[in-house]
Amino acid sequence: MRVADVVDVLERLAPPELAAEWDNVGLLIGSGDSTCRRVMLCIDLTPDVLAEARRSRCQLVVAYHPPIFKPLSRLTPAEAPVVVEAIRHGLAVYSPHTALDAAAGGTNDVLAEILGLGQCRPLEHTDASAQCKIVVFTPPGELSRVADAAFSAGAGIIGQYYDCAFFSHGIGAFCGGEGSKPTVGHAGRHEATEEVRLEMICPRADVARAVGAIRAAHSYEEPAIDVYPLADSFDARGMGRIGRLARPAGVDELVRRVKRALKLKHVLLASPPARPARVAIAACSAGSAGSMFRAAAAQGAAFYLTGEMRHHDALAATQLGLTVLCTGHSNSERVALGRLAERIVSRLPRLKLQLSQRDRDPFDIV
Repeated sequence: MRVADVVDVLERLAPPELAAEWDNVGLLIGSGDSTCRRVMLCIDLTPDVLAEARRSRCQLVVAYHPPIFKPLSRLTPAEAPVVVEAIRHGLAVYSPHTALDAAAGGTNDVLAEILGLGQCRPLEHTDASAQCKIVVFTPPGELSRVADAAFSAGAGIIGQYYDCAFFSHGIGAFCGGEGSKPTVGHAGRHEATEEVRLEMICPRADVARAVGAIRAAHSYEEPAIDVYPLADSFDARGMGRIGRLARPAGVDELVRRVKRALKLKHVLLASPPARPARVAIAACSAGSAGSMFRAAAAQGAAFYLTGEMRHHDALAATQLGLTVLCTGHSNSERVALGRLAERIVSRLPRLKLQLSQRDRDPFDIV
């Protein structure tokens, strides 16, 4: 197995085009052609975590936060010690960061599950979350080849499912003009042949690539391909999550759920003077997402879970009647690593995955 095989799975689970514009996601260190048998997952690639990966003989580290974030003007041990050490020891590093936050089944969906939210939708949609439906008509014998080509180009992903499609049988009719070379029948004659209608969802950002792959795999000189834009509101991808609790719960109960799931003894809580007795609608966004509290309040949330929030934003949130729970930046993200590991292994069962034991939030509340 190669690093590229793992990267392919990661980018299906968390498409890089979903990442924030300011982010730096993807394979940051190493070659996709390198052999990969063991992978370590962490939030931050610190020197301790890198040493742990080396002791465990990992060939790839999936570091949620990118160790190369801003452009490097010097690649020296003094300026970029972890990067230099990873290169020196042939360790590949991949970062999903905000792509995983926005993706269906990613960081924010895990937080939403902890809160017990249903009917979830993103707090903020990303441009790349817009979806289209691709429809193509193909001979029955070419269905698998054409579908596989489209899937490889990014089509057919719905939430945590991939290679999703629908097909139905029918009859296609045509007449080839002068100079045409039809796959079925002859130019200048009216022809009718059995065809399969193949339908797939595809991110708008991948449509051109998917259509190109379909054309390359198709035997027709001019395959009929339709692209229909879909309403963005139906897409489960985007930053943050907001939803309705299956059963309204008190603030104290929600705090206990979060502390238990994240294995925390202490959290920060900011409440309005009149705290609601029961919360029906709640929102969440991992990491440094305190500024999204206005979107949460505007959409009806009474409770907002995030990693960290500025002092004045906390004051403004409570004045809007919003209760805010802050867990510490990476504490709100680390809980998603186990889920990510499970999803990778389900697709690459021969791969050995482990969660770093040296990875931890830099802050302790004492």
